Amino acid sequence: MPEHAPDNPRRDFLRKTLTLIPVVTVATSTGLGAGQLLAQPAHEPKVPATPPAGHYQPTFFTAEEWAFVQAAVSRIIPADELGPGALEAGAAEFIDRQMNTPYATGAQWYMQGPFKADAAPELGYQLQLSPQQIYRLGIAAADAWCKNASGKTFAEQDSATRDKVLGKIEAGEIVFEQLPAKVFFSLLVQNTREGFFCDPIHGGNKGMVGWTQIGFPGARADFMDWVERNEPYPFPAVSIRGERA
Repeated sequence: MPEHAPDNPRRDFLRKTLTLIPVVTVATSTGLGAGQLLAQPAHEPKVPATPPAGHYQPTFFTAEEWAFVQAAVSRIIPADELGPGALEAGAAEFIDRQMNTPYATGAQWYMQGPFKADAAPELGYQLQLSPQQIYRLGIAAADAWCKNASGKTFAEQDSATRDKVLGKIEAGEIVFEQLPAKVFFSLLVQNTREGFFCDPIHGGNKGMVGWTQIGFPGARADFMDWVERNEPYPFPAVSIRGERA
């Protein structure tokens, strides 16, 4: 399972992820390239302590669905010696918040037929399901499979078993009746990445731990003095609200 296999260095995963998320536009619009952002500093920056989990109460997910989302994001970007993972960074909270936006209902998507499951990728999304529906159906199907296999839900499994189950979902080895398992896995991974690297105003990236781990300076207004320098940006990340890592 290449997305979160234990033999893939965490930093390599985060480096690859950087090119796939909207937060990169903050850097490119200021002229600071990814090479400078990810250059290894002479001294590894100190990762902030794991932010307190707080008492966030989900507004979209049920208690069972919430347990699944928390368990899943904890394995997609796990905590390790480099710092907190997606769970500690608030990725689950980010996803729950997103489920109450027009994006999650498909209001911003073209949702008219015809729908062709075997259509070419360049034709775009081909399901009648919104992100809300994908999560509801996908979580229910994954938990049902786990209960049938072991009598336990996904969240009740140990870490190694969770990794195996996610690997089977990613590979399409577990068949969901109402949607392709790979579609569910892809959305879950995409949203976990977004929650790990978003501005903290959206509920994720608490303490800017995601930005700190990849050396991203955040929402600073001006990088011009550093554009031509082949060295890491030395100042801490700053959020939209002005918080500093």
